[in-house]
This record gives sequence, C-alpha cells and structure tokens, in this order.
Amino acid sequence: RTGAKGGWALHEVRSSREDAIRIAQELMAQNEATGVKVIKETYNEETGDYLTLKIFEDGHNQMKVPPAEEDVPHALPCFKPDDLYSYHARQTMTRLLGDFLARNKITITELIHRADMLEKFEATGTAYQHAIQKVAVAQASSTKTPVQQIIKSLNELTTQAIHRVYRDQRAGLFPNPEPGKIAELACRLHAQPNAAYLFNGALARLLAEAKGWDEKVLMLITVMEQAPEEQGPRNLVMASIDAVMAEVLSGSAALHELIGGAENLGQALLRLVSLFLGKPTADARSGLLALTGHFAADTLPNSRTAVANRLVAEFKSNKRLCPESMVDELKTLRVIANSIVLGVGKYLSHEDLIAAFTLRSKRLVTAEGLGRHIGDAPADEKLEALLFVEENIIGAENKRQLAKFLMPVLTSAAFDAQFSNPKVPVLTRLQRLAQLQARVMRSGFIDVTRGELAAKLDFIAARIEANGRVLEAIEARNTSHVEKAQALLRLATGGVLTEGTLSARARELILGHLSRPGFLTGYLAAQTASLKPGAEKPDNQTLMAGLMDTLGKAGITPESGLQSIAA
Repeated sequence: RTGAKGGWALHEVRSSREDAIRIAQELMAQNEATGVKVIKETYNEETGDYLTLKIFEDGHNQMKVPPAEEDVPHALPCFKPDDLYSYHARQTMTRLLGDFLARNKITITELIHRADMLEKFEATGTAYQHAIQKVAVAQASSTKTPVQQIIKSLNELTTQAIHRVYRDQRAGLFPNPEPGKIAELACRLHAQPNAAYLFNGALARLLAEAKGWDEKVLMLITVMEQAPEEQGPRNLVMASIDAVMAEVLSGSAALHELIGGAENLGQALLRLVSLFLGKPTADARSGLLALTGHFAADTLPNSRTAVANRLVAEFKSNKRLCPESMVDELKTLRVIANSIVLGVGKYLSHEDLIAAFTLRSKRLVTAEGLGRHIGDAPADEKLEALLFVEENIIGAENKRQLAKFLMPVLTSAAFDAQFSNPKVPVLTRLQRLAQLQARVMRSGFIDVTRGELAAKLDFIAARIEANGRVLEAIEARNTSHVEKAQALLRLATGGVLTEGTLSARARELILGHLSRPGFLTGYLAAQTASLKPGAEKPDNQTLMAGLMDTLGKAGITPESGLQSIAA
C-alpha cells in the first residue's frame, strides 16, 4: 500500500515464505510503502478454492492509536517463541485447537514440533486466526492495549515460532530416532541447551507413524522403557514422555478410543477410575494395558494428574452417568465413589472429590429428576425411593433440599389412605411404618429433620395401633403376665413398633407385667417347660441373662428391668 489512503496492490509473488516476508520488510525499511501484507494462498484440490491466510503485516498508518497509548506494553501471555512451548501455553493451545488435534490424532506437543502439521494447520486459516483472536480478546479485557495490537503481536510471535520449526526441519535438526536407539539419542542431546525441543521434535516424528491413539500410547511406553540409566538423559526422556502422555489423556477423542466404547458415561468413568488406580480391565487394549501397569508403579505423575483432572471434570459435568434410570445413576455413583476414594492422595485431593460429588448430587436433587424417579409408585415406595436417593448423595444442603420432598409425601392423603386401608392387616402396616422409620433414623439428614420425619411416622403408627387395638388386645387376653410380657416383647423386638410414643407405651406395659408378683418364677418355669424332651436344662443365671438381652433389644435398660422384675 502506498500513500496514506492508498489501496492494496499486488507487489510480487514468491514460493518461499522467507523471501516474501524479507521483501515486505525491505519495502517498509526503504519507505517504499506505507503498509505491507504477506498473504499465503493454499489451493484446495477438493473444492477448487484457495484458502487465504495473512502471515505478516506491517504499516505506518495501519491503525489509529492514541499517542498516550503507543508505548503501552502489549500485555501478551507470551513474549518469545520459546514461551509457546511452556506448560501453560500448551494447555491453552490444547483448549483452543482441540478439534484440529482430535481430527489429526496428534497432541499439541507434536503439532508445535512437526512442520507438516503446522503447514496443514496454517492452511485452515479460520481456525488459526480464531485461536489468535480468542487469546487477544481475553488479554485485551485486562489491559488498555487495543485488541488489534495484541492480534498483530500474536501473529508475529506465532509466525516466528512456525518459521523456526520450518527452518529446523529443513536444516535436519530433528533426528529420526531409530528403534532401540532412543537411549543413545537422549545421551547425545541432554547436554544441549535446547535438548527438550530437539528430543520432542524427534519424538513427534516417531509418533507420526502411529495409526491410532492406542498405538501411540504403546510407542510412548516403549520409548520410556528404553530410557537410559544415566540421570540426565533419563530425566529428558521421562519428562518428554510424561508430558506427551498427559496431553493424550487430556483429550476426549483419545480417551474414548483408549478405554473403548461404553454404554453410558458411568461405565466409561469406571474404566477411567480403573486406569487411574492402575487396575487393568479384562478387555483393555495393549497400549492401555501397558499404561495401566505404569500407573500402578506411579512412573507417570503428570499423566496420572491429567486423568485425575479429567475424572473431577466429568463428575462436575451436567451429563448423567445413567440417563435412563435414577436408581442405576445412584448405584453407579456409589460404586465410583467407593473406588476413587482409594486414589485420594497427591494426584486427587479429598476436597476436590467432595466438591465434585456434591455438585453432581445437587443436580440430582431437583423436582424434575425426583418426580421422574418416584413416578406413580405407592406412597410408601415413594418415600423409600427418596430415602434411597439420600443414601447415595452427599452435601448437607443437598440433603436439606431432598427433605423438602419427603415431608409432603408423608403428609399426603395418599400416604394416609394407604396405611388406613382395613384390607391390609394391622401388623403388616405397623411393620412397614417401622421399616420406613428405621431407614429415616439411619439417614444423614440433620437431627431436627430426622426427628420430624420419625415422629410423623410414629404418630401414624400410634393412630393405626389405637384403631386396631393391638396392645389392648394383648392386655385383654386371659393368659398369665409372663405370656403377655413375651407377646409384647415379640412385637417390640420384631420390628413391628415404631420408636417413640408407640414403643414407649409397649415398654410401659412390659414393665408393668414384670413387676407382677410371681413373674420371675413363672418365667423360669415357662422357659423350662418349653424345652424339647431330653434337652439339657439351662441354669437360672443363663435364663436371666437371656431375659435381660431381650429386654435390651426392646429398649429397656438392665437397671429398669432388674428393678421391675418381681420374684
């Protein structure tokens, strides 16, 4: 471009990128132009179109920048090509270029060390520019530097990095590692200042032969097992292998191929947990099996961290483990929790795990989800289904939210009608209420909520007993006090009576019979009379111990029992 308001004109066409950029720079240096751009045109044989990519731009009046901001630092995340090879830069690029990496079955480390893949990536044009724009917009949000300046600087930086790989590739700096000679290569490179860059370049060329992720993992394991014994070269090999392996395990496409197809997320996570714990699965492919063995030996810390991070991220995701069934969802969640807790330690913190499971539990305790779970089941089954949910979720707030769904079920007309049905035997109804109350008492609700639910069940049971006159019928029998006490004890210890008013009344009646004159003599005689012919007669002390044990199961303390028993 010539002149302040001149349009763009084609100056020259070159087949060499370096020549084109050199000419553009010379035009600016010699003041022969007010603006220059180098455009790369790539012909697409499938569509017959050209993909256009701007690889260099410079100009005096390219943009209007206020004088006060001309010298403001660009606030770039990276300042030189080497910065693009840092851990955080690679993590960022992996997120931005995930689709491209998955389609080509490569990791970010391979991409930034392979000239052929960089040229292919440049040819995409849109993906390249979008990635730069996303970084620039993110950086511009925390600085006064215009986003256009950041884009320009990032373009220059990435261009320098790409040119470096092209140059080094042509110069033959990346060796072709021969099978079995990785140790020799590492020993030759480890003392050089750019040893990691060169070794990763050689490793990327080796991995280019892999036909899938499992084969790539197996190749990485093979290289690692050939690492030299000398500390320096060994560290070079191990660090590179661990970094690339971690990148493989961070990708969804790679993990899906490695662990195989699964019917749902729950099954996939169970396999991933087994990998993390170093426990081989029966149908594991060779690469995954070898990797599992090294996880068990804890030789790949970064890779295990990548799997741990993936597990936590999946636990926090919105995707259901078993979309078709809440019961299967909760059972799978519990199995995963019981397994993954064994791996809590330096790679997986207890706090992160609890936070992830709490978040997943929160997404299950919703009106829509719980409504589908309980459906049109009978009232008692609805209550039991909700208590099953409580047993398999964590988080005090989640349990408090769940409790809001239980009380309406208990106080509903359907629940009352079900347990007032005269066609169902009274003892059957009482036993069911006692079972539900026992589940409530074992729950993890706060004490106040647990007490309210248990008291409501006891209130219903006491009303049913009063209407059915169960205890009154026992008292009205024309039998001895010993037989009446034993009948009441069978109810109290047989899971028929709810804890609270009903059990307290039964205990009161039992103590009343114990205090009747001649109870102990009658009890001992009845126990002896019930023995089979020829059976050894127990002594009185043994019989008394049995009575005390039965009283204890009924909720009567030994002190109260001994004080009440009359000879």
